[in-house]
Amino acid sequence: MPTIPPPHQAREVAESFGADPERYDRTRPRYPRGLVDAVIAGSPGGDLLDVGIGTGVSARPFQAAGCRVLGVEVDPRMADFARQQGFEVEVARFEDWDPAGRSFDAIIAGMTWHWIDPALGAKKAAGLLRPEGRLAVFWNVGQAPPPLARAFSEVYQRVLPGTPFARAPGDPLAAYEQFFKRTADEIRRLSAFDEPQRWQFDWEQVYTRDQWLEQVPSFGGHSQFAPTKLDQLLAGLAAAIDAIGGSFTMRYAAVAVTASRRSDQP
Repeated sequence: MPTIPPPHQAREVAESFGADPERYDRTRPRYPRGLVDAVIAGSPGGDLLDVGIGTGVSARPFQAAGCRVLGVEVDPRMADFARQQGFEVEVARFEDWDPAGRSFDAIIAGMTWHWIDPALGAKKAAGLLRPEGRLAVFWNVGQAPPPLARAFSEVYQRVLPGTPFARAPGDPLAAYEQFFKRTADEIRRLSAFDEPQRWQFDWEQVYTRDQWLEQVPSFGGHSQFAPTKLDQLLAGLAAAIDAIGGSFTMRYAAVAVTASRRSDQP
């Protein structure tokens, strides 16, 4: 499998999601309750920092469970949308953000930690967490039915050859393994944290053709494609979904890399 270059170096992609924050918030998959409950149960209190809060997709279930959420977000368009949903958000790159002396019981990042320098991010999180506070960064990894995954790949190969999306389909969890390992390795380098753990929560979501096509433009980098190319892509994906009956079940694995801050470390 080809090596994925560090995404945190691709700032133009990292900051592209705010092109249509309403679409992003409406269409992006949520997170299973088991993950949320595990993070809360493993934290000493309810003061939570969401790194890359975006529109609030990852923060919303924690807020609903009673946590007090502060968001840090690099894209002011996403931050404005999250504020409209009732979140307090400060605009900055997490690596450069000034916490002004604040500390937290938990730090989360949903589908965003790969946009953070993993070494700087882990070190910064260690300095922000209270004793026994929890760092939990997580991703939703989707697996379409194999025939549909192959059909999707063929569409990308035809319309957008040379992009990462045009690679032959494989095991999505294996593709994310570099993120998981890199994150755990940087946490492990710091004496402030206990040994990192990996949690996995499996869940499913059924998509109609139109629901999937509505989400596709929110994927990383897709807002930067030429409109004609995006139209061709959506038409090809629509035909692939129609060919299997107009809907499909996406199997998700919500995977968290998580560690607790040691209470015996300054």
